[in-house]
Amino acid sequence: MPLKPKRVVMPTQEPRERIKNFNEVALGFTEEMAKEEASRCLKCKDAACQQGCPVEVKIRDFIGLVAAGDFAGAIALIKETNSLPAICGRVCPQEEQCEKYCLMGRKHEPVAIGRLERFVADWELRHGVKLPACAPPRGRKVAVVGSGPAGLTCAGDLARLGYSVTVFEALHAPGGVLIYGIPEFRLPKAVVMAEVDNIRRLGVEVVTNVAVGRTVTIEDLMKLGYEAVFLGTGAGLPKFMGIPGENLCGVYSANEFLTRTNLMKAYLFPQYDTPIKCGRRVAVVGGGNVAMDSVRCALRLGAEEGHIVYRRSEQEMPARAEELAHAKHEGVIFDLLSNPVRVLGTDDGWVRGLECLRMELGEEDSSGRRRPVPIKGSEFVIEVDTVIMALGTTPNPLLARTTPGLNITDWGGLIVDAETGQTSRPGIFAGGDAVTGSATVILAMGAGKKAAAGIHRYLEGK
Repeated sequence: MPLKPKRVVMPTQEPRERIKNFNEVALGFTEEMAKEEASRCLKCKDAACQQGCPVEVKIRDFIGLVAAGDFAGAIALIKETNSLPAICGRVCPQEEQCEKYCLMGRKHEPVAIGRLERFVADWELRHGVKLPACAPPRGRKVAVVGSGPAGLTCAGDLARLGYSVTVFEALHAPGGVLIYGIPEFRLPKAVVMAEVDNIRRLGVEVVTNVAVGRTVTIEDLMKLGYEAVFLGTGAGLPKFMGIPGENLCGVYSANEFLTRTNLMKAYLFPQYDTPIKCGRRVAVVGGGNVAMDSVRCALRLGAEEGHIVYRRSEQEMPARAEELAHAKHEGVIFDLLSNPVRVLGTDDGWVRGLECLRMELGEEDSSGRRRPVPIKGSEFVIEVDTVIMALGTTPNPLLARTTPGLNITDWGGLIVDAETGQTSRPGIFAGGDAVTGSATVILAMGAGKKAAAGIHRYLEGK
């Protein structure tokens, strides 16, 4: 079979249509498309793609099964190490991980590993999920705090090892950032709930509306017989710029804007009683995936203009190339090399504009990106009536304040052992954004997986 340099194109909703709805943009491969794309794999002897996977999926082998039409075998192989394949296939930055190491990508387009993972996961959801085998019950209890990707992965791995696991979630629905942060058009909530249900079917109990550190403490959980605790509480504390006008009506953190939109379903108002005021012109400050999610939600909520205001150039933007392309197709305006210095307000306290400075790029900073330098006298105003700050997040300090003996960094992240995920307190482990700050879903899953192995060794006395 001749080499196919370009990957199979995944169908998507047309931009003119999708901008009017919250339905998923990417529509997925058909069976024939999946087999055709899988046939592009070179079946490299060293399977270099696997070194880029934080949860160690046997990528070359599952793709070979897809090419042969054995979709059941492919998903079974993925689930040996990945508890959330339908989610990973949609939101993981494969281009910076597994696909980055694909040998095909040296001269041509890399194999669409993430899209193939999504395909087989969706295929299984349609044809019936087969649960992986679990070890016999050990009669030992482990608590997992937080039901985001780190917590769900840790819980799933521990359940398969035979532990009795309870997940405690502060919000009224499980899923963490998968539910409150990522929009329906990128990650349908039905997919997240199906993955959560699969974790439950392994024997994991999920308890919502429990804020550990407030409703109960870690010490309370230990007294209830939990022999180890995993903290996967994420990083839900938003950052602001500290510029004048940030307290005006019409200024949101991306956390609040996306939580109201996604978890509380503001986009279905009045069916769900959570209105959100989204003006005619919206500016989102930031250049990551959260910024793209925010501005694309704003357009779907009725904004006539959606601006991305970012202080560097497009080359330095941390957003995925796919999300950036989708935003462009949907008409987002990019105000690059622009840095806000003040939010302008009306006499009655509402946003009327965003004053910015033009920037130019200087030398590289510690992040490896060129440092933005302001151009004196270059002030200009973007006329907007809503401003959304998508500048990253830090861990909520609640758990650290209410749990004696936890060592934290100067910015609030939990300090853990790099090999096991154990904190400064024996029996308490942590991983994901609570340790690293804002990162990706798959890195959080990798941390949950590592901590599950660490908890197992700890409870076995190893």
